[in-house]
Amino acid sequence: LNKSINLCCITRCKNCNQKLIAIKMSTILEIVKYTLPALIVFFTAWLIIKQMIGNDQNRRNYEIVTKNQQHITPIRLQAYERMALLLERMSPESLIMRVSSQTMTAKQMQTELLNTIRAEFDHNVSQQIYISPQAWELIKNAKTTVTQLINNAASRVKPDSSAMILSKLILEDLITLDKSPVALALDYLKKEIRQLY
Repeated sequence: LNKSINLCCITRCKNCNQKLIAIKMSTILEIVKYTLPALIVFFTAWLIIKQMIGNDQNRRNYEIVTKNQQHITPIRLQAYERMALLLERMSPESLIMRVSSQTMTAKQMQTELLNTIRAEFDHNVSQQIYISPQAWELIKNAKTTVTQLINNAASRVKPDSSAMILSKLILEDLITLDKSPVALALDYLKKEIRQLY
């Protein structure tokens, strides 16, 4: 009798366990049935919103860049113009024509030429932020070369000699160069401005 009661209890317990498992499974399926579509909707909405925010940010960035270019472009063009003018004014031919006086000595002429170059360069040094580093280096090299050209010619002339003799030596030394450093820098500026605009 005890064995049959135990057997009956075990059978009922197995049935109970199966019913409990079935209930748990149906509950889990119900939960999955509601949460899975909700998760799908959530992730879809999240992706769409993320894309919309990204597109909006890209549009704003584009508007900012466009607006900045409208303001910067004229300033950059002006900087290139000023650098071209600097180079033209720094060329030995131009310098000699502007500075030369018949009453000057060679030493006075040398000093005046170097002061003029320095003043022109210092006046335009802030424009380097609007041009390429390569263009700025060529401009600095042109300034250095022209300064050396003037100093080398002046070292071969007596300080109290006529300024005309110094001028002649400077121009003769300039002719011996393959290409004027001022012309090299000016050509590079022209090429760069054509590429940019």
